Amino acid sequence: MEFDFAELPEKDRYRLLCAFVGPRPIALVTTIDEQGCKNAAPMSFFNVFSHDPPLLILGMQTRPDGNSKDTVANIRRSGEFVVHMVDMAIAKEMIITGINFPSDVDEIQVSGLTSVSSVKVAPPRIQESPCAMECRVSQILNYGRRSIVIGEVLQMYVRDECLDASGRYVLPDVYQPIARLHANNYIVADNQFVLTKPDEFAHHDNAAGYGGPVHEAKGGSTIRIASAVDGQKLDETVEQP
Repeated sequence: MEFDFAELPEKDRYRLLCAFVGPRPIALVTTIDEQGCKNAAPMSFFNVFSHDPPLLILGMQTRPDGNSKDTVANIRRSGEFVVHMVDMAIAKEMIITGINFPSDVDEIQVSGLTSVSSVKVAPPRIQESPCAMECRVSQILNYGRRSIVIGEVLQMYVRDECLDASGRYVLPDVYQPIARLHANNYIVADNQFVLTKPDEFAHHDNAAGYGGPVHEAKGGSTIRIASAVDGQKLDETVEQP
């Protein structure tokens, strides 16, 4: 089937895009208003945008009446927000924060989550989240009813048990974020697998300037860890405990 987006109604565009572009990570965003009232709301139009500079992106629509949602209004006013990743332990609470409460309601408190002070920004961090990124607005792009917020990550919190002993590699059996598919369907990252580029083509990456393996073992047995970041193959040999 073919769909001409110039002719397709808005709701149908939303349905198709959200059904087929997924899973989309969930950003549980905290902000504060001018009176200091805390706000939390989930966003599924979200992703990391760059590591240098460290940027992430949020896409937010206005309310049906055309007024800005609390999150957007607070971000425009203060220029600060905190993005939290969501796992199964706080999935129910995340959904509650998505309810359209009045502006003076603290969704963090209502949902049963816990506010703690951030390090570099005024909006609070949610204690129960496995990962939180304190952000400052880099740029806001406006497209009619849609606001695209680009935020620079200033500080990142990661729960200790989500990382290995070196503090460098995530433990997939511990850190299992949930993501949105379509409608009310979600997925959890509890069935992860590794894909690496075939060694027979490694010379193409080398010729493009991505280099070869980095060896860090200092003794003892070793394990091979492979991952892909922005098209770069990071193939590292590290010491096994």
